[in-house]
Amino acid sequence: MARTVRYRLRSTVGGLAADLTAEMRQSADSAAPDIQVYGKLRLALPPGGLHWKDAAWLSFGVALNAREVNARFPDGVTIRVLAFDMPLTDYRAEAAALVMDLWLREECGLAPSGVAAAFSASAGDYVFTWGDVENPFSDPTPRVHPA
Repeated sequence: MARTVRYRLRSTVGGLAADLTAEMRQSADSAAPDIQVYGKLRLALPPGGLHWKDAAWLSFGVALNAREVNARFPDGVTIRVLAFDMPLTDYRAEAAALVMDLWLREECGLAPSGVAAAFSASAGDYVFTWGDVENPFSDPTPRVHPA
């Protein structure tokens, strides 16, 4: 059954906002739609697609919870995004990960993942915390040991 969640963070410069309507369907089909996130956990984009940054950050929001979700649905599950909306004012693509994390925590009863956003007056910008992930979308730099 589809559910909608709304992520809101108010700040002195406006805020972050994102609305996500999605549903979760068990699926053993390894060729299921769109994006394989982890194991048999997949993400299906809404009709008409999304901007690549929104799709990437939604996928990252799923990935933050992927092990727990994959463990609950070992035969496979697809998160089908039916609608995703963010106002263009104060647009930050990172809000897609925040709303997906919120949706998954509510849908699956997951413990908090350590994901958060806050406005930093000293930095004049939002500061994002991604749990154990330091730099989303960057592979760790291999360590070179001296000979």
